[in-house]
Amino acid sequence: MINWKVILNIAKTHLVTKKKSTITAALGVTFGIGAYITLVSFMTGLNKMLDDLILNQTPHIHVFNEIEPSEKQPVALYKDFEDTFNIVHSIKPKQSQRKIHNALPILDHLKEEENVKGVTPQLRAQIFYISGSIELGGNLTGVDIMEEARLFNINDYITKGSPQALKNNDNGILLGAGLAKKMSLDIGDRVQISTVKGNTFPLKIVGIYQSGIADIDNIQSFANLKTVQRILGEAENYVTDINIKLFDIKKAPEMARQLERQFKLRAIDINEANAQFETGTTIRNLITYSVSITLLIVAGFGIYNILNMLIYEKMKDIAILKATGFSGVDVQLIFMSQAMIIGAIGGSLGIAIGFGLSKLIDSVPFETEALPTISTYPVNYNPWFYVIGISFALISTFVAGYLPSAKAKRIDPVRIIRGT
Repeated sequence: MINWKVILNIAKTHLVTKKKSTITAALGVTFGIGAYITLVSFMTGLNKMLDDLILNQTPHIHVFNEIEPSEKQPVALYKDFEDTFNIVHSIKPKQSQRKIHNALPILDHLKEEENVKGVTPQLRAQIFYISGSIELGGNLTGVDIMEEARLFNINDYITKGSPQALKNNDNGILLGAGLAKKMSLDIGDRVQISTVKGNTFPLKIVGIYQSGIADIDNIQSFANLKTVQRILGEAENYVTDINIKLFDIKKAPEMARQLERQFKLRAIDINEANAQFETGTTIRNLITYSVSITLLIVAGFGIYNILNMLIYEKMKDIAILKATGFSGVDVQLIFMSQAMIIGAIGGSLGIAIGFGLSKLIDSVPFETEALPTISTYPVNYNPWFYVIGISFALISTFVAGYLPSAKAKRIDPVRIIRGT
């Protein structure tokens, strides 16, 4: 029967008498796990920030009525030219409206879908911004601002003002940050909006919108859906775009194809809209986890080497233990216990150091105009990183302790005492 009290006391004595080796082994575990947690927390935090920058503003499915070229050339409609070869250049798109027909019934239908978290209608209009002698081309999008805030976190990109302020003002506008800077405008000022037909409307600036993408901030602004409908002189059912947010993003491609067949509209899922971005995300994640795993492997080899040397230094102790009646299994358990104690202490310290460094990075100022809502470097405090860290510390020290201790188990004490 194994006497664990005696085995653990001997393991403790070995660790205390060889403080230098014990501390070195524990520090190897500590810094390996600490570096892993710090690196993976920081890099995944950065990746998540970049993903959110795009994905928060991108619907899972974007439905619109795409203007396409005519399928048949006009000349092909005449029977007299059925058997002739025609060459016609610059075929123009067929005459059609950008509005989505029966938009309101479609919205009601989508809201009843089980996987749909929310649906928002939009009306996009090309306009000119006029402030004094300055006239800039751009886009004005009519939205249900509170639904945009709920589904797409638009409030995270409003640097001044609030979604509620736009909702409460029928003549309000969330002006793009680039436009506001160019025209020296701020909250409370008025900007003239001119449509492509030449009609002008004054709108009061109730907020500044900054997406972090300069090309968008230089042209894009938002107003209430009814406001844009009134500016364009259209009815309340005039909608050009429908944005859909799903509970399960993986179902977006399948549902997009289904909507195209059902309503004869163009539906772009998030994977299609952000194909290049998705590729970049995959590569960044691959690099992150490759580096992290490499760190753990390097730390594991370091732990093995240290524990291996520790056991070789204890050869005479092993001989004495066996000579006094300890079995090979007892000797193995003694050194395995030492390894696990080192793993537990080093892993715990590594988690503490990793968490401390993560908090330190999280407090470092990070201010850029491209990311107005970010004030410090992003860090991901995923509990699984800490679980993986302590698990690897225990597993690696177990393996590192098992291999040399298995050899110690078979040592002949007589040969060691004789010095052969």
